[in-house]
Amino acid sequence: MSATMRIEVVDAQPRAHRSWTLALPDGADVAMALAALPDPAVLVGIAGYAVYGVRVEAAAKLLDGDRLELLRPLQLDPKEARRRRAAKRDAD
Repeated sequence: MSATMRIEVVDAQPRAHRSWTLALPDGADVAMALAALPDPAVLVGIAGYAVYGVRVEAAAKLLDGDRLELLRPLQLDPKEARRRRAAKRDAD
């Protein structure tokens, strides 16, 4: 019997989030975790992956207890968002 590990996959969206707990064989990588998701449609529009906030590639090995985050493209550049907020404050 092979050893297994548990990981959490998180998909955060602007006003909602979903998460799944997966049991994978030891030595599994990000690609294996993605293939094990119950709803592959969740991967549409994903721009990358991170483990605890550190960007990783699909071949990155996972460890027991890791949190795999599905990253979406930025809707607005952070610098531009700050400029808009500052301009609004100045206008008020």
